[in-house]
Amino acid sequence: MRTLKGPAIFLAQFAGDRPPFSNLADIARWAASLGFEGVQIPSWDARLFDLRRAAESRGYCEEAQGTLAEAGVQATELSTHLQGQLVAVHPAYDAAFDGFAPPAARGNPAARQAWAVEQLALAARASRNLGLSAHATFSGALAWPYVYPWPQRPAGLVETAFDELARRWRPILDAFEEQGVDLCYEIHPGEDLHDGASFEMFLSRVGDHPRCNILYDPSHFVLQALDYLDFLDIYRERIRMFHVKDAEFRPTGRQGVYGGYQGWAERAGRFRSLGDGQVDFGAVFSKLAQHDFDGWAVLEWECALKHPEDGAREGAEFIRRHIIRVTERAFDDFAGSGADEAANRRMLGIG
Repeated sequence: MRTLKGPAIFLAQFAGDRPPFSNLADIARWAASLGFEGVQIPSWDARLFDLRRAAESRGYCEEAQGTLAEAGVQATELSTHLQGQLVAVHPAYDAAFDGFAPPAARGNPAARQAWAVEQLALAARASRNLGLSAHATFSGALAWPYVYPWPQRPAGLVETAFDELARRWRPILDAFEEQGVDLCYEIHPGEDLHDGASFEMFLSRVGDHPRCNILYDPSHFVLQALDYLDFLDIYRERIRMFHVKDAEFRPTGRQGVYGGYQGWAERAGRFRSLGDGQVDFGAVFSKLAQHDFDGWAVLEWECALKHPEDGAREGAEFIRRHIIRVTERAFDDFAGSGADEAANRRMLGIG
């Protein structure tokens, strides 16, 4: 068994134009001051990181690593959540997702997708140059508008969607294989990979690709009424990243999983800061330790109520308390009497 690394923090929700959130050095010092040991970097935010330079220059990566080390943290992973989303966009969401793309690709779905694919290729090389072993992303979605359809889905619609999704992602997975980096899809409502069944449909279509893996975030399973602890047991071999995020689901006579089109604060299911929701993190961290998870515990702050800086400060200590320093010996070793095959056979009456 291994002791999880951490605490770390995903910087996407904190990056901004005001100090200390406007550049990598300052935000890294801020994270370290709260007790974080690692930072997960959003690759699309040029205020913090230049993805193309990182892919093309090990010197740039060494400079970034030096900046982090001077602050007292290290890079845990890069993220391409926004770019990954654009690998597969249903036309119903074209306008909503166009803002994720550079201006030259907006209004042109083919150009937008080509840009996203190139971004993932850059991320694979940048991750290697940084010495990272895993990368976070979204799968995008072609079938999501039909998740709960009326009228019913025509036969073969979902299969065609997943065939196409796999066709688009297989070359990207191969690019990550060339760089020796695991590509970890955050299993998330709104993505075609939103639960275990949909992940399995995709995994089979990419030939059980060794780089096709999972970013585990229990909050998304709470909001789907899915057993997030059983998920850990089922997919333990594919879980390579961990977002520590809390949530609560309190259905009423007026609304449930779908939320009634309400804002986040008014939904039956909503994200909360660590410790304020319903996730049993004691059990989650125990299973990850038991399953020999070799990764970081990374806070992703999203809360409908609490201020982000309070959530971050409290989150660092919360994660530190939950990380289990795994034992190096069995608790009953003191009573051991050694190994003796002959004695064992006599005890069983088969000597």
